[in-house]
Amino acid sequence: SVVIQECYVQNTAREYAKLYAAEAEPLEGFGEVPEIIPIFLIHRPANNIPYATVEEELVGEFVKYSVKDGKEVNFLRRDSEAGQKCCTFQHWVYEKTNGNLLVTDLQGVGMKLTDVGIATLAKGYKGFKGNCSFSFIEQFRALHQCNEYCEMLGLKSLRTTHQKQRKATSTKSKNLPNSSAVKKMVPKKAREPRDFISSEH
Repeated sequence: SVVIQECYVQNTAREYAKLYAAEAEPLEGFGEVPEIIPIFLIHRPANNIPYATVEEELVGEFVKYSVKDGKEVNFLRRDSEAGQKCCTFQHWVYEKTNGNLLVTDLQGVGMKLTDVGIATLAKGYKGFKGNCSFSFIEQFRALHQCNEYCEMLGLKSLRTTHQKQRKATSTKSKNLPNSSAVKKMVPKKAREPRDFISSEH
């Protein structure tokens, strides 16, 4: 059911957020870390709709920190501390899973997030059915701009890693195994902005 899937997505993302917090919190100057609130599944056998979800009510201004479509740049995510830390969280998960998984639709009040999504590069990654298109991952890779929190966590820039590896291939043959993987990714990246324009409704 959709409701069960929704619970699974949010609680999986929540586990990643806890690991992110454990790594980020001890860093000097990092400060508060975004938290994905838990969502609970309740079973009501007597009800017409037997499954429902329950979660803490968030009070305050509800903000979308990461957006679904590439042409929209959300200033609140770029300029606010919570927004930047959400983008860093996305980058951190992307790096932790070797680019196989991305937490999307980060939204909520301040540092408390809910209604998140997950995109996976391959169907059934770790037995996990994401609820978002894998194109979100390509879009993230093309559009993410590292901020100071990415730097604090020592995350690799998604842009310079491609260039460095491309340059390295011309001098060292040792790097060939990963250079072939990189070459496959580069054309996609270059095409992406046009894809967004053509898919506008």
